[in-house]
Amino acid sequence: MSHQRVFALPRQQSLLLPAVINPFVQETKLTKADIAKCLLLGVFLVPIRAVLLSLVLVVTWPVAVITTFMHPLKGAVEPMTGWRRFMCRRVMAALGRAYYFCMGFRVVVKGKQVGSTEAPILAVAPHSTFFDGIVCIVAGLPSTVSRLENLATPIFGRFIRCLQPVLVSRQDPDSRKNTIREIDSRAKSGGHWPQVLIFPEGTCTNRSCLITFKQGAFIPGVPVQPVIMRYPNKLDTVTWTWQGFSAKTLLILTLSQLYTTVEIEFLPPQIPTEEEKKNAALFACTVRNIMAQALGVPVTDHTYEDCRLMISAGELTLPMEAGLVEFTKVSRKLNLKWDSVKRELEGFAAMASSCKGGRITIEEFAGFLKLPVNPALEQLFALFDRNGDGTIDFREYVIGVNILCRPANTEEVLRMAFQLFDIDEDEKITREEFTALLHSALGVSDLNMTKLFKEIDADCSGFVTFPEFQAFAITHPEYAKLFTTYLELQRYQALQQVGQDDLENANYFGLENTLEDSTSDKKDD
Repeated sequence: MSHQRVFALPRQQSLLLPAVINPFVQETKLTKADIAKCLLLGVFLVPIRAVLLSLVLVVTWPVAVITTFMHPLKGAVEPMTGWRRFMCRRVMAALGRAYYFCMGFRVVVKGKQVGSTEAPILAVAPHSTFFDGIVCIVAGLPSTVSRLENLATPIFGRFIRCLQPVLVSRQDPDSRKNTIREIDSRAKSGGHWPQVLIFPEGTCTNRSCLITFKQGAFIPGVPVQPVIMRYPNKLDTVTWTWQGFSAKTLLILTLSQLYTTVEIEFLPPQIPTEEEKKNAALFACTVRNIMAQALGVPVTDHTYEDCRLMISAGELTLPMEAGLVEFTKVSRKLNLKWDSVKRELEGFAAMASSCKGGRITIEEFAGFLKLPVNPALEQLFALFDRNGDGTIDFREYVIGVNILCRPANTEEVLRMAFQLFDIDEDEKITREEFTALLHSALGVSDLNMTKLFKEIDADCSGFVTFPEFQAFAITHPEYAKLFTTYLELQRYQALQQVGQDDLENANYFGLENTLEDSTSDKKDD
């Protein structure tokens, strides 16, 4: 007998997928008219602009060499002063403007930039393209955060040195700690150092929303001036994300436009409260909300880690959106690490790689578990299917496995499930016992059962011990939850046979809460 589950507790809205489109894709569609226009203009503009850019670089490179000559980047580094500072803030900045002008950029500046004493840090968002470096030119070449490897880049490595960057090294295990320490030192130098410019999103998006800000710019607890960027052009030729046009294609398309408008707006500096000084995440959230309001876009808890998951999904032949889960929020609530979520993605891919859209139906879920569709499996599937659309996406799978299944795999629960099979109570499950229960309770055929039994019987002894059963359940948590769900259904059906008065005496509401306890998130917002 099937039954209708009554949800005693509402599911947390915070773990439902937000109504925000994928921020890591570039979806510009070029019409035939756009292509024809780019070809006609590009024939003339690209060669001319290439020549002009080369001329600017020929002038800029020796200026950069002179400016940084004998100026150390490591050790007891001091900020540039005197003629070096003048060369950076005036000459190099002017040459930088000329460079972008030759590419066809029309820069519109709004608001007023304050000095380093008023706001030691500039937080720029959204970060959507490699052209965003223009904000450094407009801001007077403040310091940036750059990888050490970038200094070895021909020509442009010398330009980066003029920014006196905070260097990050992939080889240094303490790089993150040292970077934060250096940012904090410069931010609290009382104007001794130039402002530090940071893109707190940490990766490029399509400007449809603001993703989670990394905390580096906000840990020092000093005033931060938000800077927002817009590209209000009819044809988007600048957005550079992990899925979309390549850098080379975007460069050619941009050079083929008559001009490309970029708006840079300096918002009023944000002074952290005492609470925000102690809580960098809170300060980052406050600044992000202010910037999102000024931009008129929503915010989302997606991060760079979600971008990595999306790329991993693509490598597993899943739709790239299948890896988009709001990693930071989900990991914070469920205490998950990057490696564990990556493994969950691989497990999900084993089920969903052949599915359209990277979503799993109950039939595909049953096929993965080598079981038929039955009331117990439907009940388990309903626990995963958080939005009730009849399918499971990767986000629902991660939450379901880690909230519903893994907590069910305690030794007590697994022992109870083991005893279901161990009919003669000899601490061993034979193939016959295994077959009898699966056939009568879940309707599994002998063929499917044989393959499943061999997977559990790790030592090929012909019977399953509790350690083998426990080891299998830990790596395949859906099975343990399936059998506990089966037990719950059996208890429910038994209670359905008694009258309403007896039902209340049998603590129906206690049972209902037991059933629902699996569906609630068990995590506070």
